[in-house]
This record gives sequence, structure tokens and C-alpha cells, in this order.
Amino acid sequence: METWEKLVIGVFALIIIFWFFPGIKTALEKSKDAPKDWAGTLIPIGLVVLFILFLISTL
Repeated sequence: METWEKLVIGVFALIIIFWFFPGIKTALEKSKDAPKDWAGTLIPIGLVVLFILFLISTL
């Protein structure tokens, strides 16, 4: 890629970050008050890891 293309991509990335920042900030503040549900997160991740290990072991 040319230098000017990299600069344009960087400018677009900064614009997108500044455009979404208020929503991201609000979501982070709301997530502090939300109840923690680690079991709902860890169980699916664990199942995916076990499935991948199963697939690797069947090779």
C-alpha cells in the first residue's frame, strides 16, 4: 500500500473511533452495574475448547 492509502485508512479509523466513543462509554458505564454472569460465559467457551480438542484428537 502507498503511504497516502495508509494515512486515509488511519483517518477513517480515528473518525470511526470518535463516532462510536459516546456509545462505548455509555455501554461500559452500564456494564459496571449489570449482574455478573461468568457461568453463562465460561460454559460455552469451555464447550468450544472441548470440541476443538475432540476434533484435534480424531485426526
